[in-house]
Amino acid sequence: MSFKRLDPEDFLISADSITAPAWTGNVPTLTTFFTSSVQEAAASGDYYLSIYQTGSTLSDAAVQFNITFGNSDGSGSLLFNAGIDGKSPTSTIFGQFQNIILGDESNTFTFGDITPVTQSFYALTIERARYKEKLFPGTLNLQIASASSIIQITDNSNDVSVQTFNEAGRVFQLVSGSNGSAITLANSALGASLKGQTVSGSYGYFLPDIGTILLNASALDLPFDSGGVDLGTDYTSNTDAQNPAKLFTSISGAANFTLNSEETITSDYIFVRARNAEFNYSENPSFITGSTGAVLYSDFINAPEVFATTIGLYNDNNELLATAKLSRPLKKNFTKEALVRIKLDF
Repeated sequence: MSFKRLDPEDFLISADSITAPAWTGNVPTLTTFFTSSVQEAAASGDYYLSIYQTGSTLSDAAVQFNITFGNSDGSGSLLFNAGIDGKSPTSTIFGQFQNIILGDESNTFTFGDITPVTQSFYALTIERARYKEKLFPGTLNLQIASASSIIQITDNSNDVSVQTFNEAGRVFQLVSGSNGSAITLANSALGASLKGQTVSGSYGYFLPDIGTILLNASALDLPFDSGGVDLGTDYTSNTDAQNPAKLFTSISGAANFTLNSEETITSDYIFVRARNAEFNYSENPSFITGSTGAVLYSDFINAPEVFATTIGLYNDNNELLATAKLSRPLKKNFTKEALVRIKLDF
C-alpha cells in the first residue's frame, strides 16, 4: 500500500444550484387536488387541511401542501374555552406564523405598503418532503378561481433589485403575474401604478426559505373587478367557518399550481496525482512472497505493472475516511502517469 500527502492545491470546493419540480413524481404543475376525510375529522383538521395529488386510497397518495387560516382575534373557528374570548385554533395559527415570520408578537403583517385592519391570512405550507432545501423564486404560478373568474399569482422576485429579509429568511411580495414578474392590471379601480396589487395591498408573502406562501385574506375577499376572487372569508367568532376549505375550492377549481424547489449542492473535488515513479508496486499477495515480502516475479522489479481499483483517503492518524472506487482498473507502470478526480457531494 502506498501513501501520498495531498497538497492544498489538490482541493477545490464548488457549489451548484439544482432545481426540480416540487410535486410528487417531478410533476411541474399540480392540476388535481384532493383532501382526506380522515385528516379533516382528526384533531389536526381544526388547524389545517392537507392537500393530496390523488384521491387514491393506495400508498401513492402523498401530501403536497397544507392550507391553514390565521386570525389575530381568533375569528373563524370555535373557541378553546367559551369563557375565554379570542383563543381558538385560528389565533394559535396566527401567533405561530407571527413569531416565525415577524419574530415578535407585537408586529403586524404589511402586504405591499398596506397594513390590513383585519390581521388575517391563509398559509400554504409546502410539505417538507416536496422540496429539498428551499423553494425557487420566480417559479411560483398559482391560479385561484371564483365562480366566474381566475387570477394568477406569482412572486415579484424578478421585479426587485434588492432582496428583503425577515425572521423567516427571504421574503417576496405576491402579485398578479407569472414567473416572478408582476403585471399591471388594466382595471381603473386599482390604478396603473400598483403593478398587480389590489386596494388591500399585495396578495401576500412568498417565503421560499421556509416553504410557505402567505396569502392576504383581505385581497382575496375583494370582488374580481378589484383584483380579488370573492373568496368570502368568514370572520365570525366562535364559529367553525372552515375557511381553509373555501380556499381549497378556489385552488382546485383553477387546477393550476406550478412551483419548483431549489437545492445547493456543495462538491469537494480532490485531485489525486500518480506520477510515473509512484504507485507502481503492490502489497497484494499475488505480487510478493508470503515469507520475505520480496517481489514474486523478477520481471516486476525493474518493470512492475499494477492495476489500481480503489483510492483511499486518510487523515494524519492513518485512519481511513473515505474510499473512491474507479470505474475500471487503472493500469500503472513507470511509463504512465495518472490524474484521478474524486468528487464528494454533501
